[in-house]
Amino acid sequence: MTATVASHRRTRHHPLALTGGTARGARTARTAAVLALAGAATATAFDGTVQAAPELTPAQVQDRVDTLYQEAEVATQKYNGAKEQADTAREELSRLQDEAARRTLKLNSAKAGLGSMAAGQYRSGGVDPTVRLLLSADPQRYLDGATVLERAGSHQANAVAGYARRLGSIRQVRERAEETAERLADTEAALKKHRVTVVRKLDSAERLLDRLTDEQRQGMGNEDAAGGSDAASGGEEAAQAPNPRAAQAVSYAYAALGKPYVWGATGPSAYDCSGLTQAAWQAGGISLPRTTYTQINAGSRIDRSQLAPGDLVFFYAGISHVGLYIGDGKMIHAPHPGAPVRIAPIDQMPFAGASRPA
Repeated sequence: MTATVASHRRTRHHPLALTGGTARGARTARTAAVLALAGAATATAFDGTVQAAPELTPAQVQDRVDTLYQEAEVATQKYNGAKEQADTAREELSRLQDEAARRTLKLNSAKAGLGSMAAGQYRSGGVDPTVRLLLSADPQRYLDGATVLERAGSHQANAVAGYARRLGSIRQVRERAEETAERLADTEAALKKHRVTVVRKLDSAERLLDRLTDEQRQGMGNEDAAGGSDAASGGEEAAQAPNPRAAQAVSYAYAALGKPYVWGATGPSAYDCSGLTQAAWQAGGISLPRTTYTQINAGSRIDRSQLAPGDLVFFYAGISHVGLYIGDGKMIHAPHPGAPVRIAPIDQMPFAGASRPA
């Protein structure tokens, strides 16, 4: 995210459909804000005069909006991390469920074989007591009798013991599946929390911007556009990338110029900051983790003086923003809502570190 505010338009939409939010939440927040403003407007001092809400200058609005955008991006990265963990847990749960289903089929087949064995023994004079025990309705008795059967050493004992082991393995898989499901539920709760935080921060920024006149908003937009004026041209790469993979990542970033910022997005039509860098390096054949605070540990950490095109540059003490360095002290990044993917100087934000994926 940039240190200045993007060109602001009257119509601003949050990607609620993409992130799982609802318009109802936005309307509720706006209603609360209206009620709060109404209460402030009707409050009276001891002398009976109306106490008006303090007026903010455009510069103060800009500062507050910048802060809200930065806080929203911190929450966005936490959301991205929780989503990555949830996706992993969901995939693991599906795998465990499939594995349990496959093992259950084998278990049922083994049980059918034991049934045939028992039927044959019955016709020839009765069922072996151990087999009868393990074919009872209580699954735990299968497990309890497995050791005895293995010591017996007979074909039928080994068959029943194998059945008992299959039953035990299914229980283990199902226990892992239950633990994974619990972890998934916890992660989805964290997802919801971070989503709410992001939407609230962005709604607050939107309400502040709505207090400005069109002329003031346009002036703020012009200031921000000056920091990324190269974005419209596409231009030439400012320096030669050190290797083909980095060159491909830089080329991808240039092709993304002008596409909108959407929190939680990874392309190809929209991006957030870490979504852009992840997609750019994916084009170069390198898989990066999803968040800024994990991407900084991907590859080799490098000093600012060693920067080369394709390197990842990180900002703020909490490592909440990332861009792709293109040389000449500039980067391509996805700043914040309302500001499309653009070129900007890396001095625009507090520099926190850099890494080289390849």
